[in-house]
Amino acid sequence: MSTDFPWPEPGDFVHGSPLPPPTEWSRPGLVMTFNLECPGCVSRGIPFLKRLHAEHGEEVNLLAVHTSSGHRRLPREDVEPTLVKFARDFARLPFPVALDLEGTFARAWQTEGTPHWLAFAPGGELLRSVYGSQDNAQTRLDYLLREWAGQPASSEPLSSPS
Repeated sequence: MSTDFPWPEPGDFVHGSPLPPPTEWSRPGLVMTFNLECPGCVSRGIPFLKRLHAEHGEEVNLLAVHTSSGHRRLPREDVEPTLVKFARDFARLPFPVALDLEGTFARAWQTEGTPHWLAFAPGGELLRSVYGSQDNAQTRLDYLLREWAGQPASSEPLSSPS
């Protein structure tokens, strides 16, 4: 898949610093599309991404993109304040969060729903596209990040941060 796809504009980043497109990355990265109305995103996806940040945040780029794809389309003024409060005050996210108000980003990257994970190599090659937040999806992503970090695969069960 080409990386000539839409990427959030700097003004679409509502939490944290804007992240350039993967074609400009010097390290690998993981992007999760999510929606606050998605129970799996909020209860499993976001905590998993926070754990990945705690374990690999210095070695990889991490980004959460709130998308309307597969969900209700709401005006920015209805979404942004809630998303900012969630990211800043409730979840205290240590990585950037961007808005995909029209679902353009998610559709362009052919996501299957939320949460959906896109793993990129340095320079932008899409290495994996994984849908879901259950253990199987998390295990595949965890192994990939351990590989990137040069760590052995763990046989211990995955756990969410407290």
